[in-house]
Amino acid sequence: MAENNQTVATLIDEAAEQRKNQFLEFLSHEGHQGIVEKGAYKDMIPSMLANGQRRLVVSIDALRYYNQELTNDLLNNPAECLPAFDNALKEIVAAVGDGEEHDLSMPFYVGFNGSFGDHHVNPRTLRAMHLGKMVCIEGIVTRCSLVRPKVLKSIHYSPKTNRHFMHEYRDATTPGNSIPTGAVYPTEDADGNPLVTEFGYSTYRDHQTVSIQEMPERAPPGQLPRSVDIILDDDLVDRAKPGDRVSIVGIYRSLGNRNANQTSSTFKTVILCNEISLLSTKAGGGVAAPVITDNDIVRITELARKKGSFKILAQSLAPSIWGHEYIKRAVLMMLLGGVEKNLDNGTHIRGDINMLMVGDPSTAKSQILRYVLNIAPLAIATTGRGSSGVGLTAAVTSDKETGERRLEAGAMVLADRGVVCIDEFDKMSDMDRVAIHEVMEQQTVTIAKAGIHTSLNARCSVIAAANPIFGMYDLTKDPGRNIALPDSLLSRFDLLFIVTDTVDDVRDRQISEHVLSMHRYVKPGSEEGAPITELIDDIMGDELGDSLVEDDEIYEKFNPNLHAGVSKKNQSKILKSSFLKKYIYYVKNRVQPVLTKRATDRIINVYTSLRNDKEEDSSRKKTAPITARTLETLIRLSTAHAKARLSETVDDKDAKAAAEVLRFAMFQEVIKAKKNKRRRVVENDDESEEDESEEEEASEEPTAMEEDDEMRENDSTAVDNAMDEDMETESITPERLALFREKLNHVFNQRTHEDLESQTFDTIYMAINEGLSSRQAFSLMETEAALVEMSNQNQIMYSDGVIYRI
Repeated sequence: MAENNQTVATLIDEAAEQRKNQFLEFLSHEGHQGIVEKGAYKDMIPSMLANGQRRLVVSIDALRYYNQELTNDLLNNPAECLPAFDNALKEIVAAVGDGEEHDLSMPFYVGFNGSFGDHHVNPRTLRAMHLGKMVCIEGIVTRCSLVRPKVLKSIHYSPKTNRHFMHEYRDATTPGNSIPTGAVYPTEDADGNPLVTEFGYSTYRDHQTVSIQEMPERAPPGQLPRSVDIILDDDLVDRAKPGDRVSIVGIYRSLGNRNANQTSSTFKTVILCNEISLLSTKAGGGVAAPVITDNDIVRITELARKKGSFKILAQSLAPSIWGHEYIKRAVLMMLLGGVEKNLDNGTHIRGDINMLMVGDPSTAKSQILRYVLNIAPLAIATTGRGSSGVGLTAAVTSDKETGERRLEAGAMVLADRGVVCIDEFDKMSDMDRVAIHEVMEQQTVTIAKAGIHTSLNARCSVIAAANPIFGMYDLTKDPGRNIALPDSLLSRFDLLFIVTDTVDDVRDRQISEHVLSMHRYVKPGSEEGAPITELIDDIMGDELGDSLVEDDEIYEKFNPNLHAGVSKKNQSKILKSSFLKKYIYYVKNRVQPVLTKRATDRIINVYTSLRNDKEEDSSRKKTAPITARTLETLIRLSTAHAKARLSETVDDKDAKAAAEVLRFAMFQEVIKAKKNKRRRVVENDDESEEDESEEEEASEEPTAMEEDDEMRENDSTAVDNAMDEDMETESITPERLALFREKLNHVFNQRTHEDLESQTFDTIYMAINEGLSSRQAFSLMETEAALVEMSNQNQIMYSDGVIYRI
């Protein structure tokens, strides 16, 4: 019997030696296929030692090209292969490394990455057949335990016999198929002599447990997300924190039943981590990212260069929802986002845009939120009553097994670099609502509870929907009395839209026609009146099949039921949903536009005019307070508009579009623009489409809220028309300068009783254009040029947007 055992042990040693030699040859081999790196892995060891690392990451694709049999052995029997590979690495390190500079007595490890084929799983698809095999699993870290030391070897001294004893410890998580030992320190030797533990000579390793959950966007709807425990040892601890999206390679193993008295045969399973890599922290975490081909990039660039591309994109958002033109523009800007700034002094200025919709029931607020959930690369949905403050930010919980405190990430931390959709925002309690104040501006979650002090990233946009206090929006009351939210929270929302359900015969007919047409829509290929066949969702939840199909057409085909009230002749273009997803994902992180001087001047003028608006008209109330955050809102909206055009700079037209959306959100005010018809000889259809879209963009339908004063609109029409004229010329003719000088003197003479020797640019601009026809009105650039010219002739002093009389 003893001979048989010895023979088996010899065979195992020979197999391990053979694996070690094969891996030694692989590490020394040059010119690997299937990887980007050139040269042998052996040449990477000096730089690994110089960086203080102890894990050499090897591509399993290179190993597969080199030796298919060894790769299969590694995937199906990793507990035997990994210790042999680690020994091979240790030998090379001993030969290559410098013992004086680096501590070569420490253990060295081989980590794997690359394509794992059938062994690439997620927490939902882990099965019993994967036990004992190497798997690659992707998920989101939901909780981390504290890092604890774990004893590997203890040294004991017997004072009576003056001898030292060594004891090694192994458990179910130790690499290899070793038999577990007890975890109790020996207190006496074989003869009964007492032993003293020498802690300084004992060996310990760091040990940590993390839980990873399947991606929220990959979990099938209506089912709880699955999670799995991961054990991290030694150099892998603290490589991930709650909210990180990670890819983990490891051995799936059963720990056995801890309680011997139980009769249950179900065991706890864990994954022993071999290598952990953070997935991209950009939108979608690099996982839900759509597949973008070269062909897609060409079409995205072509669309971005078209005039009126922003309008096409905005009307392609939620085409099944009728109207809400400005809200759709705002949603598009929110999905694209601004540019966040991290200054050298540690200041973080957020680039994400937050928006709130308050209004009557049945005005499609929740439907817009539902659409954002589907179109955004990463979005998490919550409701006011269904979530608590700690559920949104982070919670400190106690571990079931060890009883120690640990951190669990909330919805906003999990949605880092994504969007959080909060429905029924007004139903949230005040205590819970305060918890999201910090997230919405500083974009971090700071925890100081139960001895845990930490700060987690929560760089997400918030889109929320709420009902007014009385259920319906009361137009006779101020916005502040309708919205039961404090100013401190409202100022954190960049845009606050009031959605009212006004009674209008024409509008009601259009909406009803649109809704009924949607109900009449039948999918192509299906028969009218036939029963609907149920489709089983893909377990992975991604749409690779759709995205890989090459399709040159990016617009939806015209359908009279889907495009209600639009004839085929003048149909507005609706982009396909799959292409829109690709466009948003590509454009969001592609460019970081920089502000230009003209855009900066316009943003300053808009902000100061909003801030100094005296609210002469009692029925025209602001929906939210105008604070310094409003200035940042204008910058973010302008940047998002520039991103949509794939522009490297934020131009004047971007600032103008941002101001338009903000004014609509503030006052429900639509700027009337002059329709400029130009005669041009066009050669192809594309150019004529661009002309049409440009004319459409210039002509907005004049709709305003019932309480807006018509007199104010009529007074500002001339000014608005002047703003929208072509502003390319920076000079002014002598005749126009004479007229300007005359009007300016008249303005100053009128205001002498106010004892004001200076006026702001905006005041002068409005006053000079009063009484002039739209053809005679001065544009912004003309006014600027005239003031500079008069300043040069010492007739006035013009500095920093202020005009002083001399």
